[in-house]
Amino acid sequence: MEVIEINNVKYEIVKNYKEALNKEELTEKLTDYFDDFDYIVGDIAYNKLRLKGFNDQDNKNFKPLNDVAKVEEYITNSCAYGCKWFMLKKIKD
Repeated sequence: MEVIEINNVKYEIVKNYKEALNKEELTEKLTDYFDDFDYIVGDIAYNKLRLKGFNDQDNKNFKPLNDVAKVEEYITNSCAYGCKWFMLKKIKD
């Protein structure tokens, strides 16, 4: 299990397709908006990083739109074809 720490929060790297994860760029983009999400997915298209939060169904902030089970569907339908992407899971204390 590979772990990174950003803004005093630890994340497990679940997926790093095509070596998409750039810690410095992620640190710049990651705001407190993402604090309530269990997972963060980042995709890169046209040299721009986009972030989206996802949750497990047991998260009090769960909404079907952000169901972690739909990550593959999100990558397929909402991201550039064949783009680099990564998925991080927040490690809870």
